[in-house]
Amino acid sequence: MNTVSSLLDKDWHERYKRIAKLNIRSSIYDVTNRCNLRCKGCFFFSSNEHIAAQEEMDIKKWEEFIDHEKERGVNLAILIGGEPTLCMDRVEAFYKRIPSYCATNGLIKVDRNKFPDMMVGISLWGGGEDEKILRGRDTFAISSKNYAGDHYAYYLYTITPRQVGKIEPVIKRIVDVGLKVHLQLLSNDEGVDGFSWKESELKDLRLEMDEVLDKYPQTLISSKYYHEVITTGKMLGRSFGWMECPSVTEALDNRKPQPRRLIHFVRWASDLKTVHRCCTSATRDCSTCKDGAAHMSWIMVSKRAHVSSTKDLQNWIEVYEMFAKLYSLIPW
Repeated sequence: MNTVSSLLDKDWHERYKRIAKLNIRSSIYDVTNRCNLRCKGCFFFSSNEHIAAQEEMDIKKWEEFIDHEKERGVNLAILIGGEPTLCMDRVEAFYKRIPSYCATNGLIKVDRNKFPDMMVGISLWGGGEDEKILRGRDTFAISSKNYAGDHYAYYLYTITPRQVGKIEPVIKRIVDVGLKVHLQLLSNDEGVDGFSWKESELKDLRLEMDEVLDKYPQTLISSKYYHEVITTGKMLGRSFGWMECPSVTEALDNRKPQPRRLIHFVRWASDLKTVHRCCTSATRDCSTCKDGAAHMSWIMVSKRAHVSSTKDLQNWIEVYEMFAKLYSLIPW
C-alpha cells in the first residue's frame, strides 16, 4: 500500500508537511455589485449575479457577518465583486478579522499603509488589443503603475484563444514591472466572436505555458501539471464538470454521490444572505468551465487519488503549493 512517506524523499516530504498543516477553509464574497468596468465574458454580469441580491450598505452588518464567518471556521476570505476596491471599508472589515485576498482590476490602488500584506490579484485579459475588445480599455497601463514592484500583488493573466503563440511578450511586460503572474483561461461566457477555444489551440497553449514556465520560473506561479489539467479538463482519467467540481456552495450541493469538495465552502452575495451556486456562475456550462481556481481546488481535494505514484503525489504537492502562494499562505 502506498503512503505519503513511502513515496517521497526527505525534501519532498518537508514540502508536503509545510502545506499539510495549512488546513484551508475558504469562502468567496461579493463585496459589491458595482464595477468600474464592464468586461465581455465576466461571469458576474453575464449571469446577472449583480442583480441577484440587494447590496448591504451598513458596514456594521458587514462586520457582524464577518465575525460570524470567522466563527464558522473560515480562515481565507476571497474578496471579489463587482470591484472590491470601490468599497474599501468592507475590504478593511474583512482584513482586520480574517486572512483576506482581494481580486481587482487594478484601476484603484490598494492603500498599502492600511493593507500592508494583503495579497492582491490583478486581472489581465490578454494583451492590449484583447483587453480593449473585451474590457473596453488597456487596464495594464494603469494597474502596472499602481502596483509595480509590489511584493503582495500579482497578475491573474486570463489567456484568450487570440493569445496563443503570443503570451511571452505579456510575461515580459510583467517581468519589467517587477510582479509575478498566474495563468488561467478565458471561459467566454458571453460567446464573444473569436474567443471560444478549439482543441488544437488548447494543445498548443499547454506547450506554450510549459515553455514560459521553464523560461520565467521566478515570475510564473504555476506548474506543468496544472497546465495539463486546465487545458485538457482531465485529471487522472476523470473529466471536470458538475459532478466533479469541489467549489459548489454547501447549502446548494445536492449531488449524489457527493464528490470530494471544499469543506463548508460558500459563495456569498453582497446582501450577506443570498448564496450563489459555485465559485463562478450558475449559468455557466460546467463542462466548458476553464476557471483556474476551480481546477486547482479539484486537484487539491483529490490527494488520496494522487497517492498512487511518486510523480502523481509530487504533482499534487506542486499545485497545492501554487494555491498557497497565490493566497499568501506560504511565501513566494
